[in-house]
Amino acid sequence: MKKTIRDFELVSKKVIIRCDFNVPMENGLITDDNRIIESLPTIMYAVSKGAKVILMSHLGRVKEPKDKKIYSLKPVAEKLSSLLDKKVVFVPETRGSKLEQAISNLQNGDVLLMENTRFEDLNGKLESTNDPVLAEYWASLGDIFINDAFGTCHRCHASNVGIASRIPNGVGFLIEKELKYLLEAVENPKRPFTVILGGAKVVDKISVIENLASKADYILIGGAMAYTFLMASGLPVGKSLVDKDSLDFCRRVLDKYPDKIILPIDGVYSDSLDGKGRIKECFLSDVTYDDIGVDIGSSTIKVFKQYIDDSNTIIWNGPLGLFENEKFANGTKKIMQVLAESGKTTIIGGGDTAFAASKFCFKERFTLVSTGGGASLELLEGKILPGVGVIDDK
Repeated sequence: MKKTIRDFELVSKKVIIRCDFNVPMENGLITDDNRIIESLPTIMYAVSKGAKVILMSHLGRVKEPKDKKIYSLKPVAEKLSSLLDKKVVFVPETRGSKLEQAISNLQNGDVLLMENTRFEDLNGKLESTNDPVLAEYWASLGDIFINDAFGTCHRCHASNVGIASRIPNGVGFLIEKELKYLLEAVENPKRPFTVILGGAKVVDKISVIENLASKADYILIGGAMAYTFLMASGLPVGKSLVDKDSLDFCRRVLDKYPDKIILPIDGVYSDSLDGKGRIKECFLSDVTYDDIGVDIGSSTIKVFKQYIDDSNTIIWNGPLGLFENEKFANGTKKIMQVLAESGKTTIIGGGDTAFAASKFCFKERFTLVSTGGGASLELLEGKILPGVGVIDDK
């Protein structure tokens, strides 16, 4: 078990908290503040215990100097100040005397947010390659490091692994919650245990399937990756997206787990992906050469519902269709509703699936909606996340 923020005496300590404020923005305005809200319990706890709080986060992909205008964390500081109902000192620097002086001026219970850590990537990718000099400098700014950015735990960066390797450390409440539910669901699930997998390519989920096939009771497969499995089964897929390099893998999995891998029996098909062309719902036997699969069909929804109703733990990673288009969103939306009304342990594995949960207003009805798509995927693969592995054990 990893140390948490509760394991430290925080009063008068300079506590660096690595948050995930990588929020969507348009024209300098935050369009979804969920990740900021998720960080509040850890920040408020540190404030209540009299810490001098130093917040760090990345925002966007910073590739050239002009990106600094687009990806400044100043709007986050303003939003955070409103949510906390207290002043948040924003320092538009990632290092230097201005930052150091501002930290020195902090009183117990004060909160400071420094500028986007990925601004350091403009100088040789110092942040994302865990540059030791940068990590040493950032570590020198605090007494204790708390990692609460689950969404970056699968990365070995200076702002998580680098700092944690150098000063006393622990995790915040968000990471603690993510690890509790994700690891417990995989390693000690209340059975039957069902996994729902969607998304585009099988190759992106090979390790997940290999790790979970022996642990789950059933794996329901939808989304574009279903067409690769269907082709591997000898069924017609028309012009649907197929990951041909993964066909042999799919055949092996289907041969090894014939009663565990559950594939669609019908689907929604179109002759274009923009929703403007011909759209039909049909069984697999009626798929024609020009058909492109865009969603699971109503009969598959009923089949998937039966497995969900019979399950006690369900993990879902990857949408079941092109849900961004309302015409192709029915499968993802209906299965979301089934899960939301199930009363079972339901875990949404971040990324597009979490976005769909928010879009369709089901987010509050799941046991956990992960804040890290990549991180949750690697956990499901059975990997140790660098940002968690570096944290001291109790």
